[in-house]
Amino acid sequence: MEDVVLAGRIILILILLLALRTIYKRGKSKQQRLADIAHREKYGGVGEIESIERDGLIVLRSRQTAELSENEYSNYLERDSNRNQNFMDLRLILSDIIDDINDEEDIDDEQRRMMELDGRGEWIEDNQEELEQHSALVAEEEIGSGITIAETPTDDDMDERLEREGGKSGAVQVTLSWDDYNDLDLHLFCPDGERIYFNNKSSNCGGVLDVDMNVKPVSNNPVENIVWESIPNPGKYKVGVHFYKHFRKKRSKKTCQFRLRVVIDSDTREYQGSITYGQAIQMVTTFTILPRAIK
Repeated sequence: MEDVVLAGRIILILILLLALRTIYKRGKSKQQRLADIAHREKYGGVGEIESIERDGLIVLRSRQTAELSENEYSNYLERDSNRNQNFMDLRLILSDIIDDINDEEDIDDEQRRMMELDGRGEWIEDNQEELEQHSALVAEEEIGSGITIAETPTDDDMDERLEREGGKSGAVQVTLSWDDYNDLDLHLFCPDGERIYFNNKSSNCGGVLDVDMNVKPVSNNPVENIVWESIPNPGKYKVGVHFYKHFRKKRSKKTCQFRLRVVIDSDTREYQGSITYGQAIQMVTTFTILPRAIK
């Protein structure tokens, strides 16, 4: 009898803990949403799907989470939760294979970097099918999670980072920067279903990932860059960010703040966001290029 009572108490405690966890997560999400809305109002984000038109070029930009109604935002959070659960179910958190590399004194930096690349390549090969499944789910999202900012921060050094790493500029350019030793990755979903990322740097749609940093934690001011020399084919392009690897040795945190810049035919939009290690790929923003008008 005592065992039954004890089991019942344990179940009750677990139920209460789950309820408290749910309340905490909802409260945290609400606080984040209020902060996002305040940030948007301060820095001048747009309110509806935005379009630009220049010399026959028409570009539509997706809405961001701070622009959603309460009901729309609630639905977005549910989809985001499903993506995070999918990421966990597929066991896509990178193993510590890179951390297990022996730091022998007779291995120079270039040898160690190649070993780390080999380790990442092996992990990708073993998890390719699961990665594609998760990417397909993320690609369904139409809402961007990034917070639109109208004024570039005075301490922004994105161009300096690109110049330092030899990043190119072009008719369309997507640039990601962050400020610690973690390994974040750009993922760009093309209209034909192809994805530009570190394992597919040159695409059929013309985009090229020409800067990919922190496979090894070499910089606390890294940058990544995807560029098209000319305006790509019409269609919808989606920009995602993935927290690929957390490097504990460099005291970097498991939640990383990032900045993203999208330039289309000299029209620039910047976004701020954050991502936590173990979280699904975040769809930061989306832009649609329509066929040029016939004059």
